[in-house]
Amino acid sequence: MRIGIVGSGNIGAGLTRRLAALGNEVVVSNSRGPETLADLAAEAGAQAATVEEAARDADVVFVAVPLKAVPELPIDAFAERVVVDCNNYYPGRDGEIAQIEGGLPSSTWVAQHLAGATVVKAINNIQAEHLERLGKPAGDPDRIALPVASDDGAAKQRVMELIEQLGFDTVDAGTLADSWRQEPDMPVYGSDRDAAGVQEGLAVAQR
Repeated sequence: MRIGIVGSGNIGAGLTRRLAALGNEVVVSNSRGPETLADLAAEAGAQAATVEEAARDADVVFVAVPLKAVPELPIDAFAERVVVDCNNYYPGRDGEIAQIEGGLPSSTWVAQHLAGATVVKAINNIQAEHLERLGKPAGDPDRIALPVASDDGAAKQRVMELIEQLGFDTVDAGTLADSWRQEPDMPVYGSDRDAAGVQEGLAVAQR
């Protein structure tokens, strides 16, 4: 599968290394340009590119950037792509975003800015170090699970399959309107639960 990665911080770099190691064609990008990604690309066996190049021809694009940077992304490059929103809203970093402060899930806000893309919320509730180190084979009793939310069932299934490749079980977390349940300060955020624990955490989450 051709995978685009937008963002080269801890999550983006971790996804680049893990997905390339699994045999995917990985194209990684950031806002500073491909020349700044030479070391990561060489280490992972990935290709460094511009954001437009990483997104335009990808089967799935993972976006792992500060939320405040989403409006600066080249919208046309994401049209008709499956986009995994790995981001979280942190007012101290992103500034206060009125719609989100008013209760709009951050992934719905992302989908509004990336009109034409199919947005899936995932990979936002796990620590970067755990993303790289805690993946385990299917059936392992210590395997943890990640919630996945989207309004599109086929896109959700595609992303779930990739997460399973990474060594994690998945839990259907509903639609983007439900994705607040996996945001910061919710029970499943950073908690490394198994599938049953994720289901329970999503169910008891309160705004």
